[in-house]
Parts: sequence; structure tokens; C-alpha cells
Amino acid sequence: MDFKKVVAPLSTVTQDVTELDKDTENIYKTVKIIAKRANKISLEMKQELSRKLEEFAYYTDNLEEVFENREQIEISKFYERLPKPALIATKEFLNDELYYRKALESEDNPQQ
Repeated sequence: MDFKKVVAPLSTVTQDVTELDKDTENIYKTVKIIAKRANKISLEMKQELSRKLEEFAYYTDNLEEVFENREQIEISKFYERLPKPALIATKEFLNDELYYRKALESEDNPQQ
């Protein structure tokens, strides 16, 4: 995922509940779908940040030495300024960019 092209709000936005549950007809299912996607986005962001910061890793025996690398700081600041994963996932859900499927009730366990 290219996080530079993400067009999501940077701060919290109040959502219309009727807009969120129009597809699932259940706000709790919608929140679950968005939460699962937000977890995946968060994991992707963390892995990408770790890969980029690994380039600057300096292994030394002396733990007291701290090296400040301007490029490393700029990369960290970039990721701090990105929209939060939950906001990105919500935007994807509202734009119908998420694929999800409805679980079918099994015949072995009918609800009474």
C-alpha cells in the first residue's frame, strides 16, 4: 500500500451511522469489518517502517552511545503524520474499496 497516496482525514471525523450500516445492515458488523482492515493496515505500516529503519540500524556493543540520524528522524515523522489506520479503513469502507463476505449460518448449528 502506498501511504503517500492515502486520502483520509488526519483527525477524527464524526460519521453518519446510517451511512456506515447501509451495506451490512448492522453497525456492529461494520465496525468489525473496519477494525479488521485497520489492524491489517497498521501491520503493513509497522512492517514498512521497520524495513526502512532497519537500513539505519547500527549495532554496537556500547549501549550508551546514541546516534541521531536526520534521515531516520524524517522517516519517523512522516509515519507519525499519516492518518490513523482506523480512519483509512473507514474511508475505504465508505468508498466501497473493501471486500468482505457475509458468513453463512451453518445447518449444523441453527439458531433457535
